[in-house]
Amino acid sequence: MNYKKLNIAVGWLTFLVATITYILTLEPRASFWDCGEFITTAFKLEVGHPPGAPFFMLIGRFFTLFGNAQSAAFFMNVMSALASSFTILFLFWSITHLTKRLITSDENPSLGQTIAILGSGLVGGLAYAFSDTFWFSAVEAEVYATSSLFTALVFWAILKWENVANEKYSNRWLILICYLAGLSVGVHLLNLLAIPAIALIYYFKKFEPTKKGIFWTLVISAIILGAILYVIIPGVVKVASVFERLFVNGIGMPINSGFFFFVLLLVAAIAYGIYYTLKNNHVLLNTLILGLTVILLGISSYMIIPIRSNAFPPMDQNSPNNAFSMLSYLNREQYGDRPLFYGQYYNSPLDRNESSNPGKKEWRVKDGKYIVTNEGYEPNYDDEYCTFFPRMWSKSDPRHEQEYKRWGKIKGTKKTVRGQSGETETIIKPTFSENFRFFVNYQINFMYWRYFMWNFAGRQNDIQGHGNKIDGNWISGIKFIDEARLGDQDKLPAKYADNPGRNTYFFLPLLLGILGIAFQYKNGKQGKRDLWVVGLLFIMTGLAIVVYLNQYPLQPRERDYAFAGSFYAFAIWIGMGVAFLYQILKKFTSETVSASSVTAVTLLAVPVLMAAQNWDDHNRAHRTSAPDFGYNYLASVQPNGIIFTNGDNDTYPLWYNQEVEGVGIDKRVCNLSYLQTDWYIKQMQRKAYTSEPLPISFKYDQYVQGKRDIVYIMEDPRMAGKSIELSKALEFIKDDNPKTKITQYDNAAYLPVRKLFYVVDKGAVKANNVVPAKDYNRIVDTMYIDLPGNYITKDQLMVLDMLNTNNWKRPIYYAVSVSSDKYMSLDKYFKVDGMTYRIVPILTQNANFQKGYEDVDVMYDNMMNKFRWGNLKKPGVYVDENNRRMLTNMRNNFQRLADALLRQGDKGRCINVLDKCMEEIPTSKVPNDYFSLLIAQTYLDAGATGKAGAMASEMSKEFTDELAYLFSLKSDDVRDVQENMRSNLYYLNELMTLAEKLGNKELQSKIKADFELYYGKFMAI
Repeated sequence: MNYKKLNIAVGWLTFLVATITYILTLEPRASFWDCGEFITTAFKLEVGHPPGAPFFMLIGRFFTLFGNAQSAAFFMNVMSALASSFTILFLFWSITHLTKRLITSDENPSLGQTIAILGSGLVGGLAYAFSDTFWFSAVEAEVYATSSLFTALVFWAILKWENVANEKYSNRWLILICYLAGLSVGVHLLNLLAIPAIALIYYFKKFEPTKKGIFWTLVISAIILGAILYVIIPGVVKVASVFERLFVNGIGMPINSGFFFFVLLLVAAIAYGIYYTLKNNHVLLNTLILGLTVILLGISSYMIIPIRSNAFPPMDQNSPNNAFSMLSYLNREQYGDRPLFYGQYYNSPLDRNESSNPGKKEWRVKDGKYIVTNEGYEPNYDDEYCTFFPRMWSKSDPRHEQEYKRWGKIKGTKKTVRGQSGETETIIKPTFSENFRFFVNYQINFMYWRYFMWNFAGRQNDIQGHGNKIDGNWISGIKFIDEARLGDQDKLPAKYADNPGRNTYFFLPLLLGILGIAFQYKNGKQGKRDLWVVGLLFIMTGLAIVVYLNQYPLQPRERDYAFAGSFYAFAIWIGMGVAFLYQILKKFTSETVSASSVTAVTLLAVPVLMAAQNWDDHNRAHRTSAPDFGYNYLASVQPNGIIFTNGDNDTYPLWYNQEVEGVGIDKRVCNLSYLQTDWYIKQMQRKAYTSEPLPISFKYDQYVQGKRDIVYIMEDPRMAGKSIELSKALEFIKDDNPKTKITQYDNAAYLPVRKLFYVVDKGAVKANNVVPAKDYNRIVDTMYIDLPGNYITKDQLMVLDMLNTNNWKRPIYYAVSVSSDKYMSLDKYFKVDGMTYRIVPILTQNANFQKGYEDVDVMYDNMMNKFRWGNLKKPGVYVDENNRRMLTNMRNNFQRLADALLRQGDKGRCINVLDKCMEEIPTSKVPNDYFSLLIAQTYLDAGATGKAGAMASEMSKEFTDELAYLFSLKSDDVRDVQENMRSNLYYLNELMTLAEKLGNKELQSKIKADFELYYGKFMAI
């Protein structure tokens, strides 16, 4: 068999290994984060979050056709698995292409050379297949697997062009690359970052390389990349919006008429350009126009977004149903901007003379015309406090400033500034070196190199890291290296040592990749040129993304998925490391023996090792927690109820249940983050399936973007100590009379008091079964609302309006995961039904952090009979940090229910609830925490002394072991884990009391000794 056939065969073998791996380990249903949303958008062609992924959505729709509603998620996960497998296939062929020409120029290499080349592809391909980041995305319905496929495909395509570059019709490969680039925009923009590497391959093939030539090639490729990102993609829609406004506002034509005219004009112009260049034999110009045409053809998948938006689907994020809203959608305007090359620091004051600059206008349709509803002013910061290349810029969270100071080690320069009202304050202006230090320490080292090392050295655990030495760092498995950075590894408590995400590769993938770099460098001009190409791909999909993202600290999740392309490039070098070792070893033995032995050893040392280490924390088989937890939220809502959610993981799983599996379609999931926008409020005022419109009394003109986005609380001294009825407060806010507005705040709405009251219609409460009959005597006459802070946001305004308008007709809930800053002091009127807090007219004053009171009967039925648990208790089912965090909330709810039953004297059901908790949330999967202490205490109070004692002994060891490890860290590192120390000391102190109640003097004495030892050490810090 010749080399070509072997190359094809082994490539498909690599594909098969990857496919089997991914199919065996993929999640059978929806995953957390955006996956539930993507499955929903594909299954019913609905509109997801900006900037959308229409081509991904269309491919996903095709895959969902192979099953039904219950299997739609599985087939979308299979789509990601196959996309990932094909990525490995094209990676294999790219590695063998690049390796072969550095080993031999023969069409059919010798047997030894063939084994070395194919071994390089096999080791490099499988190393990437089993890598942490890539495997994670391969088994869930997210865009990153398909995005990786496009990156691999365009890189392979330019290598195929390279083989035939001087032949007739070779340009067809370039046209294919343009088309793939256009299609990839409908998946993710990350794929476009391969353009500079592609341009470099083209330059090296067509021209004799010079430093000047390389420089200009990089410049031109950057221009092409920028043109696609900032001109073609938004520019087409921008020009279309100009035509749209001309036709609609100027000529009086229907909405979208200008857009369609522009599309026809664009098609006609392209057709004429192709015709003219063909007729006049302008080859280069014809190729350029064809390239642009197929890019636009690929991008045209975006037409599905406004088409579906105009069908008013239940999920229609941003409502991009015309040229203006589509432009905002593409530009991700709802997420705001971040400075890249010049801008403010986190504490920069506004310019006193011009505090704002004109921003992006917001256009809405009214009476068949486009009108500006919001001028979109942007803050204008004082130039003295701005900097080139700003990295420390975010002020959206007060915690960011402290993190900037920690990572940048800021001492800064003291400056006295005068605010807009004339007051003065002293701020610490960071220096540029501190700004750059944050860039290196946090954005590069922590948010890129840490992820790189996860993939090619090892990972400490699956706990999200924020910079301490115990969570989410990289490790190697080489003891003295890890201990120098992360403390005594022999003292690791079980929760860290046995964490499934703890993987060690002993630097072997990293070292093999470094040898691959050396292989390219030492193999003449061609090797160095290829090093330029792969190196550029590595940088553009790695460090260039770091610069572009300009991430702030305390990210809500790990972001390694953004750099998968960079790890792909490094996998090419891993493969070439095999060829490097082959070239060395063949000097001492035959080519065949050296190639075979090197391939076998590196295959075992890298891909097989990575597969063995990563299998347990990448195997999601049998795990159904995301849809099950979404189901639990919906099960906690009565028919026709309304549930307020806030984040990805308490919203998307619920939408998935409703939109895909048809669960709870009479209930309305209302995301409070989106409820701050006019388009979402408008959607909430529409019926969805059997769910009636939400009881919002505001008209569109009253909440359109730019109106009542914020309602300020400016207490009138004349009304000191007084409160206003909620309905009257809402009417005051709705009133457009200038007397009800703040002129100096651009006529913003305000309230003259912060205390509101709502008179309870007890007849409506009883008629609608808001509370059980046994609680009728607890119904209050009036509910009092004490608004916190200096303002309420539009979503909070809408919640107050719904509460007032609804008059108890529909049950209204907050998901237990919603942040307390959204409650507006309504939490004293909460009733816990499971995973929700229902607003009821019963006052509960809790002395602790718990909210509301427990409806024991409803809560018991939900948690013991209705709730689903995602198979997480089964052996071998992986429970990651995200699941552990959610199960901790559920552990709390189990304990609350058990405690409520105990207070009623129902010890039997109390113990049953605690047993159910320990069964579904075993401590082997979710380590003990504060709620475990409460469970043990409740066991004891209910008479289950043996179970309480067993838990106390287990917790004593866990908490003591963790303290021993924490205090083994270096003194500088201890400061970052003081909160962990404080928590464990508190737990030990509580355990002492529990042990005393148990009458276990031996355990009590041991805990006391441990507590005194570590408390003394803690006080000495």
